[in-house]
Order: sequence, then C-alpha cells, then structure tokens
Amino acid sequence: MKTIVLVYRWQLQCHFVIIVARFRIFFVRQATIVSIRNLIMSYKSYLESKKTTNTINNGLSLPQTSLLLPFGCICHLLAGTASDPDILTDFIVPQNSTTFDGNFFTFTGLRGIFDGPDPTNFKVTKVSMADFPALNGQSVSYAVLQYPAGGVNPPHTHPRSDELFFVVYGSLKVGFVDTTNKLYAQTLQLGDIFVFPKGLVHYQYNADPKDPAIAISAFGSADVGTVSVPATVFATGIDDAILAKSFKTDVATIQKIKASLATKA
Repeated sequence: MKTIVLVYRWQLQCHFVIIVARFRIFFVRQATIVSIRNLIMSYKSYLESKKTTNTINNGLSLPQTSLLLPFGCICHLLAGTASDPDILTDFIVPQNSTTFDGNFFTFTGLRGIFDGPDPTNFKVTKVSMADFPALNGQSVSYAVLQYPAGGVNPPHTHPRSDELFFVVYGSLKVGFVDTTNKLYAQTLQLGDIFVFPKGLVHYQYNADPKDPAIAISAFGSADVGTVSVPATVFATGIDDAILAKSFKTDVATIQKIKASLATKA
C-alpha cells in the first residue's frame, strides 16, 4: 500500500510539472500576485478533482506534501525576474558593428584616471552598458569613485541593482537607510568592503580634511540607474510651495537650496 501511495504521489507531481510548464510563459510575462494565485488555485482544483486523501507515514496528507512542489516552482520563477533578463546567446553584438574582435570586450576608459592632480570635486567614472557595449546582457557594471578631502557623494539610490563598495585608498564614512527609516552607518578603511542593498538611499563621505579617497563599486546590472536625492527633489521643477510644506519650512529657504544646487552644477 505504501508503494502505491508513493507512486501515485509521483504521478501527481509529474502532472503538476506539466501544468507549471503550460503556465510558465504567461507567469514570467505577468509576474503579478494574480498570476501566482491563479497558478495555486488551478493546482488545488486539480487535487480536489482527484480526491486524494491517502496519508503518508509522516502524518501529512498527500495534497499537503505535494504543495511543496508548487511552492518551489513559484520561488524559482520569481527568482528569474530579480535581475537583468537572461540572454539566449553568449553575448550581444551591436547591430551596426563592422569589426568584431577582442577590442569589443576591452574597455580602456580607466587608463590614466589616476594621473595628474586629484579632482577638486567628487568624481565618478562609470563602466556601464552605455560606456562599454559589451556589458549588454551580462548583468554587471563598474564604477570608480574619487573623493577629494571633504568630498561627498550625496544621498542617492540605484533602482536596478545593489552595490558592492570597495575602498582602495583612504577612508570613507558610508551608510544607507532601510524601509523602516533605520540608518546603517560605518567608517571604512583601506581594503574594506560594504554592500548597499538595491533601491535604498545611501551615501559616502570623505571626512579627512587633507587626503583624498578612492573606491570601486561593482553592480549586478549593466545599467543600474542613479537617482540623486538632492537633484531629484530640488532640481526637477517641483513647486516651491509643495517643497516648503513637505519640509516644514518656507519658500525662501527652498529657493535658497535650489540656487545653491544650481551654482554647484
């Protein structure tokens, strides 16, 4: 009897794999809660139609144990939508490319980046898909960040990737704020690595009054996107009265902040 139950359980799981396969294209395209609910309800209806109430030695009914399979499949499908889309080739070649060799996979934009005097303002040199087309479809990108003494990378977010931050010179104060408004701050030294989770507001600051600092960032997307909090709030045309009410201040203060940002730009 036990063997029959186990065989029947295996048959049900095979049937469910077929159901998942039929739903896969629709599910990946929609990736919504409604899609998940429909998938689960379809499977529950299938089990009810079979009226399987046999139990296994561990005391769980056959439908209960079989629900582990759809849960695993759903988690797998959701994980597939968490980063840049996978490509079906080794790499992507630009449409109008006339020559294609090792040069395509080589980026030389960082040569000489440390030659000459240190920058007087915060400077970031990006190695993203826009700068290095070979990254298209590879789900990686890079950035070199240079901070003068007292320099700051203002609060900002990266909507499409987390950030692995590596200090290669000097010391930096860093931090990010999570969705509960809790601040996670740290002072990093040469050789330290810090991670900024995807989409959360974060910053870096060189508190040293004399020496510069340098860091390298790695991203899990070929185009992470950057949303600067000061520029987004004060330099995009939002009405002064709205900002004054939002920050519980007056219009004159808002205008002063806007003028300061415009001068630095």
